[in-house]
Amino acid sequence: MSKTNLTRRGLIKTGAVAGAAGLTLPTYLRADGHSGFTNAPTGSTVTLGFNVPQSGPYADEGADELRAYELAVEHLNGGGDGGLMNTFSSKALQGNGILGKKVEYVTGDTQTKSDAARASARSMIEKDGAVMITGGSSSGVAVAVQALCQEAGVIFMAGLTHSNDTTGKDKKANGFRHFFNSYMSGAALAPILANNYGTERKAYHLTADYNWGYTTEEAVRNSTEAMGWETVAAVKTPLTQTDFSSYIAPVLQSGADVLVLNHYGGNMVNSLTNAVQFGLREKQVNGKNFEIVVPLYSRLMAKGAGANVKGIFGSTNWHWSLQDEGSKAFVQSFGTKYGFPPSQAAHTCYVQALLYADAVERAGSFNPCAVGEALSDFQFDGMGNGPTLYRGEDHQCFKDVLVVKGKENPTSEFDLLEIVEITPVSQVTYDASIFGGELGACNPGA
Repeated sequence: MSKTNLTRRGLIKTGAVAGAAGLTLPTYLRADGHSGFTNAPTGSTVTLGFNVPQSGPYADEGADELRAYELAVEHLNGGGDGGLMNTFSSKALQGNGILGKKVEYVTGDTQTKSDAARASARSMIEKDGAVMITGGSSSGVAVAVQALCQEAGVIFMAGLTHSNDTTGKDKKANGFRHFFNSYMSGAALAPILANNYGTERKAYHLTADYNWGYTTEEAVRNSTEAMGWETVAAVKTPLTQTDFSSYIAPVLQSGADVLVLNHYGGNMVNSLTNAVQFGLREKQVNGKNFEIVVPLYSRLMAKGAGANVKGIFGSTNWHWSLQDEGSKAFVQSFGTKYGFPPSQAAHTCYVQALLYADAVERAGSFNPCAVGEALSDFQFDGMGNGPTLYRGEDHQCFKDVLVVKGKENPTSEFDLLEIVEITPVSQVTYDASIFGGELGACNPGA
């Protein structure tokens, strides 16, 4: 990394290097700077840490994330068909590992618990020598592991995390998120809900009791109330809940004519199933057909819920039916290897692995400060989401957002969602200051 870049990022003061004779340079500014950061690779290999939910309510997402990471490693090391490396606008990756080092990896189980996720990430950093940590399917996990990586001096490439907090009040200089967030879901969904259900609705929210649920409820409430909807109740539900019957029953006496399920993974499958069992979708309230909304969708959730998702609107970060060259390339690679199309969790994690490797190549170093510099304000295309910006102010990706709904007549167990709107990035972009928090300075660790 050049002195100019370091000065711009606030890591050294202008003139510090040229000042008093005999001044000792920070390790990562010296010619041998590759050794001056946490877990600097010294041999012919480099180790990445894949920290995913292998148990708990988001285990299906975690399994698909791990498949994607394994595919990314194969492609980075020159195997397979190259996948998105063939369509990525950056051409730094050559299929010979990262900076010529063969990519190896270790895995951990987050259990969708922050403490467990931090423990597994810490083990991968301290015992396995991981130079980068990535993964997760929970915003609580993402915030916790991102903070750990900041302290340890490694890059964190967030997996599936949708809370505003991850790149809002809890953002860190060593952390980067490719996934969209709650604010974007609300901004994309509101016009579609108004067009289909009208502007005089009464909504009842069931919300997962952790930071993703809170920010998603807030985003959807703000966007729907702004267009005229009334929120009649908002009830928190435990992440460990499997039977939501006791939470669905009060909806029937509330006067609400819309149920918003701020749930994800197995929670959403179970709560939606209970809602259908209670007959909500056949009811009329306030002279209107009762409707259900799922703000954050995935193919895996749709598969788990089956026919219950028909006609239900939600948003998603990516879907395998997209016809851009990047999406088609990824679906081809993943489908050939595993026999079924990838989920948005798989796509996000695969892309994050490639974006990290590409940033290292462009920076010419594994030093997290060099990598962070290469990722900040990086604009790219060909990764399946259209033109994308990794905003330097908060390390949040900005790209188009998909509004989807459950298909009425699916053709297979995988063809359960249809894209009804590709919301342009301009509609979901916001000022980086609205969620608070300080990005701080990069920490190179050792």
